[in-house]
Amino acid sequence: MLALKLIRENTDYVRDGLRKLNASAPIDEILAADDERRRLLQEVEALKAERNAVSKQIGQMKDRAEADKLKENMRTVGERIKLLDAELVSVEQRLNELMLQVPNLPHASLPEGPDETANVVARSWGETPAPVGLRQAAPAGWEPLPHWEIGERLGIIDFERGVKLSGTRFYVLKGLGARLQRALIAYMIDLHTLKHGYTEIYPPYLVKKECLYGAGQLPKFAENIYHDSEDDLWLIGTAEIPLTNLHRDEILDGERLPVSYVAYSACFRREKMSAGRDVRGIKRVHQFDKVEMYKFVAPETSYDELETILSNAEDVARGLGLPYRIIMMCTGDLGFTASKKYDIEMWAPGSKEWLEVSSCSNCEDFQARRANVRFRPTATSRPEFVHTLNGSGLALPRTMIAILEQYQQPDGTVIIPAVLRPYMGGFDVIK
Repeated sequence: MLALKLIRENTDYVRDGLRKLNASAPIDEILAADDERRRLLQEVEALKAERNAVSKQIGQMKDRAEADKLKENMRTVGERIKLLDAELVSVEQRLNELMLQVPNLPHASLPEGPDETANVVARSWGETPAPVGLRQAAPAGWEPLPHWEIGERLGIIDFERGVKLSGTRFYVLKGLGARLQRALIAYMIDLHTLKHGYTEIYPPYLVKKECLYGAGQLPKFAENIYHDSEDDLWLIGTAEIPLTNLHRDEILDGERLPVSYVAYSACFRREKMSAGRDVRGIKRVHQFDKVEMYKFVAPETSYDELETILSNAEDVARGLGLPYRIIMMCTGDLGFTASKKYDIEMWAPGSKEWLEVSSCSNCEDFQARRANVRFRPTATSRPEFVHTLNGSGLALPRTMIAILEQYQQPDGTVIIPAVLRPYMGGFDVIK
């Protein structure tokens, strides 16, 4: 959530930010509601001040008839105050609803552009397009297979039974496929906790709606979230949602910052896409696993921390030996909550495409305002809003896709990356 003062006092700056985002927001309605709220507040405060002054006057009066007359007048004032208070509550509720519709504004360093075509490749690592894990000479004319063919041939991905159980865009991992995913999660969590200094969290997958509002998922993305209407609980689309709200309505000790968390979770999303798009394989599904990094930081350090969280995600990709590139998102492809965002994309030689496996974002104080997470720089300081950052570290199943396609062999086997073998129970190849 943006600061109301920012919208009120820097309206042209906010409008220009929305233009860069290629987004719209009810700025005129917000300004009108804010004017009405301030008018009501001024009138209510004036009436309450009048009532307090007259009450003191009545207490000092000796003429009871005159005092009774003033009391009658004050009853009228009291009724007016009551009506204005009710009107004020309604206006403030409407104002809050309007504020929740305003996206975060882009950082000045972002390239300006209307959509993903204006994103910029910041850097890359590893060789493409050939698979990196070939241990044997590929026969003449051999082409790497896409992961859906590899998975079915090895018996580690079962698409047919996934559909039988849950419908389209679900699948079943079997045998070493299931173990490989479990190994990836354990490797990532160990790397982030033991090397990068994060504290591991195991969060609930069902959360209250306040958590969705705090993380910036509601009201904008309601159609993409699975909802249990009976208990009014929502399935998370990412561990970012519960992690944002761990310290909701709290004031943190500034000396504790940065606070860094990492969490594994299943993620649930109603993927809404064009007919026929990404129908093959496990790239775009309704349930997937992800390891999420999250930071609560002091505002002056947040952009240094963004580079740190990005580097931590890169460590995972480099450890797996998987070629990747870093994309700086342009203003028109930034999303709703971030001020600046990088994506990490891995090359999948069988599918012949770059796959997003991580988004690393600085949300500045946007989520902190919504979730009311503050800190005191010193013991005697007034509370300030923290800045929040999040980053996938990494997301599955796309990392699985990259491994299957990058480490496939011409004989149909798949080599297991060395860093995962300690988690694979002695297996170093999938046959």
